Amino acid sequence: MRIRVWDLPTRLFHWLLAACVLGSFISAKIGGNAMVWHGRFGLTIVGLLAFRVVWGVAGSTYSRFTQFVRGPAAIQAYLRGEWHGEGHNPLGALSVLAMLATLLALASTGLFANDDIAFEGPLYALVSKELSDRFVGVHRLIEPLLILLVLAHLAAIAYYVRFRKESLIMPMVTGWKESGEEDARGGGVAALCVALLIALAAVYGASGAWLPAAAPMSAGAPATPAW
Repeated sequence: MRIRVWDLPTRLFHWLLAACVLGSFISAKIGGNAMVWHGRFGLTIVGLLAFRVVWGVAGSTYSRFTQFVRGPAAIQAYLRGEWHGEGHNPLGALSVLAMLATLLALASTGLFANDDIAFEGPLYALVSKELSDRFVGVHRLIEPLLILLVLAHLAAIAYYVRFRKESLIMPMVTGWKESGEEDARGGGVAALCVALLIALAAVYGASGAWLPAAAPMSAGAPATPAW
């Protein structure tokens, strides 16, 4: 039986997040003027993460955290081959949570970071230079963890295709899958509007647009009277 497993907002979130992570990684490696785009990708990731948290509560069946975040017993059952269900499996749920937490840490530290040249995070003005440098250190420390999680994610996809003869990519593209489970339910227009509003609020807060404008630099010392 063909069922709807992934709703459109979840699928858009997945692919937009993947594109932003790739874009932020490439722009950081290029450096220079590309750091402007690194900051933009970071702000977009903040919005996407905020959206996913809300959608994990108000979204459709298989997008909800309560549906796929399980305890040790479910993980053991999955490892024994005794777990049956759709959406993220109990072990994959840990990977999802780790990925979201790592991205949140990267995005949060990046908001206060600087590169000692021309780039400053949108909330850099809220912290001292010393604290900003510490955030930069944490940001760089977390980056390899994200790379490992992405590689593990790709390895899991390859494993399912090679050994289980099951594609995890097509359902995330089309939303449909052959299964004996029920169709995903919930995640209507009202829930989507709330999630989008909260995501936009998160981006606005992270952008620093609400901070007072910096005082303009003086054009020069006042003229000395001739007398």
